[in-house]
Amino acid sequence: MNATPPVSRRDFLRRTSTALAAAFAAPSIIPASALGRAGAMSPSERITMGFIGVGGQGGGHLLGGAWTYVAGGYAGRKDVQVLAVCDVWRDRRENACKKVNDHYTEVYGKGGYKSCEPYTDFRQVLERSDIEAVLIATPAHWHATMAAMAAAAGKDVYCEKPTAVTVSESQAMLAAVRRYGRVYQAGTQQRSEYDGKFRRACEFVRSGRIGKLQAIYAYRDGGGIFWPKRFGPAKPVPEGLDWDLYLGPAPWIPYDGNTGSHRYDIGELNWGQHHYDIVQWAADADATGPVELWMEEGRSCYKYASGVVVYGKPYPGEPIGNDGGACFVGTEGRLAVDRDALVSDPPDIVREPLRPNEVHLYRSTSHSGNFLECVRTRKQPICDANVAHRSASALLLGGVAKQLKRRLKWDPQAEQFVKDDEANRMLSIAKRPPWYI
Repeated sequence: MNATPPVSRRDFLRRTSTALAAAFAAPSIIPASALGRAGAMSPSERITMGFIGVGGQGGGHLLGGAWTYVAGGYAGRKDVQVLAVCDVWRDRRENACKKVNDHYTEVYGKGGYKSCEPYTDFRQVLERSDIEAVLIATPAHWHATMAAMAAAAGKDVYCEKPTAVTVSESQAMLAAVRRYGRVYQAGTQQRSEYDGKFRRACEFVRSGRIGKLQAIYAYRDGGGIFWPKRFGPAKPVPEGLDWDLYLGPAPWIPYDGNTGSHRYDIGELNWGQHHYDIVQWAADADATGPVELWMEEGRSCYKYASGVVVYGKPYPGEPIGNDGGACFVGTEGRLAVDRDALVSDPPDIVREPLRPNEVHLYRSTSHSGNFLECVRTRKQPICDANVAHRSASALLLGGVAKQLKRRLKWDPQAEQFVKDDEANRMLSIAKRPPWYI
């Protein structure tokens, strides 16, 4: 065996000086932004993300939209590195991926970033160990399944509403997030955005500004999901669409031309969780739910153990509250809030600032920012999995009442209808293998 020849002191110094010169010269070709200068974070400090579903809602989150509140969306944030985009439509994922990479090339230059990759199957995104968090903005019937699978894969999750389409799968999502210790933020951004109007409304109500809370008008009633039993004639599947993955947990059907995000919805499933999230917050019901449900004028109604009654309709004659809001009626006044306004009768209820001794709720001024902060700190975000589960459940229970059209008793601790097998069977829905959670 040949021994390594000895290195003379002169050769050692020559080699070391050459290496040091190369080391000092190398950073000159790396963009300052890649090193964390020029107002940017270094790559090691950015949260790495994958985006599952990049259509209208997901594409807005990724690249900028009316509901993202940050120019350029997540891709435009200096504290995020987008590594993957996923969609069952080839054009969507490839176009979104190109836009992300073009943006990063412009901002960071060559070598300052790791390129984004497109995927058809979200499971490939979840398999990547270099991705810390995912944003899910797929059709609603996928939300809870994907969120639970992402949590099991060790990813933190931002998931669009509705959190789930049945109470059972909402429970499964919550169990997965708890079991794997993940951060979960529901896309019910009204607790963070809109200049804090919704938070202040709930603080005023819970501080007794309108006296004892008696009734809430949620503007939207319950919602749910239903697998249709009949379908239209089959059509050729468009090139570039993975129809099987679009269907996912839904029953297999031939392609019929309908790829809407809410094709299986009943009632207010799409928008309703925004409303009931604020109803729950104002009623101090984030850890519980209603105890009774019924139908009134074709709308689902709720009653809490506190005696507060929630009507799934507008307050008579009140124009405020329809856009994601609610109207709160107390013994000493009334308060209404939506994304555009916060008003009260008498007016002084909302004009006087919140006092130090009144109720102060979780304060967040950016929903996406709150999520990213909690990914770093491991704190609970403002719309965590517990909050999301309860607000989704309230909405979905109304959907059951809407379908059965009769009065129901609900146990919010056991999360079961009281002595009502027919209603309890509607807490879940059959799923196509292998998409069980």
